[in-house]
Amino acid sequence: MEFLPERNSEVDSWKEVIFVYTSALKEIGTKLEILNDEFQHVHSYNPIEHIKSRLKTSESIVKKLKKNGYESTIENMVRYINDIAGIRVICSFTSDIYRIAEMLGAQNDIRVLSVKDYIKNPKPSGYKSYHMIVTVPIFLTDRILDVKVEIQIRTVAMDFWASLEHKIHYKFEGNAPDFIREELVECAKMVSELDARMLSLNDEIQKFARDFEESYK
Repeated sequence: MEFLPERNSEVDSWKEVIFVYTSALKEIGTKLEILNDEFQHVHSYNPIEHIKSRLKTSESIVKKLKKNGYESTIENMVRYINDIAGIRVICSFTSDIYRIAEMLGAQNDIRVLSVKDYIKNPKPSGYKSYHMIVTVPIFLTDRILDVKVEIQIRTVAMDFWASLEHKIHYKFEGNAPDFIREELVECAKMVSELDARMLSLNDEIQKFARDFEESYK
């Protein structure tokens, strides 16, 4: 059952929106923590560095609705805004991103609605991240609601770049000077190179560790 708020009053509906999406964040957050713990148990390795979650502010939601030509109603918020609830998963290596996305998508109570792979297809700005829109069931006393959550998965280096780009975007209200945008693109290339080199180094370390263990058996 797709989540749509009750129509008693806007105040009650907004409270319900906050409650339901907060619950969805808890559900996805717990799933990610369990997957990370299981990976540590089985492989002695944690693919997730840390997890951040947030609820979009009402002001930001209204701005996005207006931008897309929708009235600012609670129903339109729920129906047309996919990132009211958002979780950002920070990994060490690029390979971890796809590993986590695959593990999440394999869970039978999670439905993947859409995927945008900005790692294989970066934005013109240089932005890289892996985005998923999923639904997760929230079990209430009288019904089960499928609630949308946006999941962004990226490396530490990608997150560092994205954080700076976000600050610059708001500093210049989306109209940064050309030389700053060009420098950001160059920095994004450096981040990609760093991620690739760190992944290669980690592969070598893992191979060395396996060979070392084999030699003492």
